[in-house]
Amino acid sequence: MIFVEVKEGETFDRALKRFKKKVERVRVLREARERMYYTKPANRRKAEKLKAIYKYSILNRERV
Repeated sequence: MIFVEVKEGETFDRALKRFKKKVERVRVLREARERMYYTKPANRRKAEKLKAIYKYSILNRERV
């Protein structure tokens, strides 16, 4: 579980911002969204492959 202690003199908004950053770093929400539905392993591999191809094309575009 993620905890954020509110420091003395710190506003609630600032503490909320720190909490949101911690949640983002731990990837709690991303994992929850991924687990909402089942993705077949073949589809997951295909998506990863397409993502890698996209990243590779962007890197090569910048080098030219």
